[in-house]
Amino acid sequence: MNEPSRAAYPEKLELLDRDRFVPLSLTAIPPKDPAVYRMIQRADTIGVFQIESRAQMSMLPRLRPHEFYDLVIEVAIVRPGPIQGDMVHPYLKRREKLRETGEEPDYPSPSPEHGEKDELKQVLAKTLGVPLFQEQAMRIAIVAAGFAPAKADRLRRAMATFKRVGTIDRFREEFVDGMTRRGYPADFAKRCFKQIEGFGEYGFPESHAASFALLVYASAWIKCRYPDVFAAALLNSQPMGFYAPAQIVRDAQEHGVDVRPVDVNFSDWDCSLELLDPSPFATSKSFLSNTPLPHPPPQGGREHAAPAATSVPKAQPRGEHDRATGDTSPLVGEVGTRSVPGGGWQGISCREEIKGRLHPRHAGMQDDIHTTHALRLGLRQVSGLSQAHALRIESVRGKGFDSVRDLWLRTRLPPAVLEKLAQADAFGSLGLSRRDALWAVRALKRSGDKDDLPLFRRVDMPEREPDAHLPPMPPGEQVIEDYRHLHLSLKAHPVSFLRQDLDRRGILPTARLAALSSGPRVTVAGLVLVRQRPGDAKAIFMTLEDETGIANAILWLRTFELHRPAVLGARLISVTGKLQNESGVIHVVTDRVEDLSFLLRRLTEGDARIDTRAHADATKCGDDFQRPAVERHRHPRAGDALVTSLKEKPDLFDVTPAAAVMPKGRNFH
Repeated sequence: MNEPSRAAYPEKLELLDRDRFVPLSLTAIPPKDPAVYRMIQRADTIGVFQIESRAQMSMLPRLRPHEFYDLVIEVAIVRPGPIQGDMVHPYLKRREKLRETGEEPDYPSPSPEHGEKDELKQVLAKTLGVPLFQEQAMRIAIVAAGFAPAKADRLRRAMATFKRVGTIDRFREEFVDGMTRRGYPADFAKRCFKQIEGFGEYGFPESHAASFALLVYASAWIKCRYPDVFAAALLNSQPMGFYAPAQIVRDAQEHGVDVRPVDVNFSDWDCSLELLDPSPFATSKSFLSNTPLPHPPPQGGREHAAPAATSVPKAQPRGEHDRATGDTSPLVGEVGTRSVPGGGWQGISCREEIKGRLHPRHAGMQDDIHTTHALRLGLRQVSGLSQAHALRIESVRGKGFDSVRDLWLRTRLPPAVLEKLAQADAFGSLGLSRRDALWAVRALKRSGDKDDLPLFRRVDMPEREPDAHLPPMPPGEQVIEDYRHLHLSLKAHPVSFLRQDLDRRGILPTARLAALSSGPRVTVAGLVLVRQRPGDAKAIFMTLEDETGIANAILWLRTFELHRPAVLGARLISVTGKLQNESGVIHVVTDRVEDLSFLLRRLTEGDARIDTRAHADATKCGDDFQRPAVERHRHPRAGDALVTSLKEKPDLFDVTPAAAVMPKGRNFH
């Protein structure tokens, strides 16, 4: 569906080879894996090549692919050509009838004197009598309409040039006359040519569809068996596809992947895989306690002392560890129960860990997933951070950094770069919250600092920066800042903070829709992920996401025009309309839209304003602030420059409107 998505698959195979010690190529991926087809039938295909769009995902539960050629048909059928040629619904009806009753479709035949009874069946049997491929159109022209091969090839060329500039209509009369002359009904002949005309709006040759289907299966197999590898490769190939990194990460988490935050001591430029390890330094922070990871108490000064470098080692990918030690025994959760050296698992099974993280709608995959790694987000996720700066951090990190100052001195990166890392909450392994890290970065390279004095640079001078007593950042604001600087959050979904407001408005969680039958009017709300208008379709398709899942809305053009500003501009939107729930495919046929972006302000409510002045540095007279003279007994570098810099840059901790940092949604036509 888009060229960049193909680039992700070599990376997936490389990750399997390097980090999972599973050497593979496209041709070596196990064929006919039932677990893969079960996943595809559920339309669990976010990020899967070619079948990740809403149109494809709506088709999958009805088509129910169970073998490779079904994927060939799936790739070909959701195209403008088959849709315009009215091939989709006839094919689906015949397939459902065959599945339910075992009855095969009827194939019209020519007069006995003009050919064999089953001549069309030989051409169309694989697609149940519906021409889905250009090769079939050519064969119909030759077999049923009596075209010479050269003329059939001209028909193929006319199909390939598209109807707007092509000449396919010049073949109409000769095609219909040829079929009727050989004994086919006139209405059937006209219907055949109408279907062939549809290829003028873009249809697939069978060979093209088959090559794409191979990538579909390979992609789906990796997602099914190794969702950690799948997500890492997609994130490292961004921007691409229908879904932003936030949705790729959420989908990985719902498939049992332990996704770990960006961290200066663990993250490379690219997202990487780490052996599952219960060490507190490896797991994600939770805002529930609003406290950083456990560390020894700070030792003097503003900047917290970190654990010894040996306590925060870089997690080793499996391939590196096994090749280094020669250990080829299976990891926990694969074909054995070996504990990971240094992991301290005490026999805990990877499979049990994954089972505990699986979303209920994916519970049936608990025996299908072979993941034994966590996904570490890469520095590429940090807004504004260049690859060169990230590679600099990688190259000098060694066994780890023990403080913000240590990172600064060893990397020689500008404080502005470190500020980006602090804003992204990338100092968790040092025991620093986002605000603490920002404070520490702003304390670097102050006027008269020992680091500006070569003779004193290596002298052990005590830090005299006073403790700022920064108030903890509220959970909602943490999520906003995550989206501002990472475009995603591992802490919570933004809509989860608004559920009480949405409940009062009668807005259902999207997860509730699956339990409802077709017919009732419902209202759901969520962040806008995708807006799509396929070709000349008379409807707009929208995908919304709340904290419980995804909902799909259909807006007819009249409704779209009535609500155009909200549809195109809202970050958080509610849709109301009639629910359709058929074969597990759920849509809200929308007749009313409301922009709820203003509710996102609630995420920053309850935030205490930050007093950036150290208590000894300021006096208060009402709302006025005056800088006092430096007292004789105070150290001359005890923080006045930092306070001044924060005064001069008061927006350091300011929060812009929350809606502005939420995803805009991706638009496709």
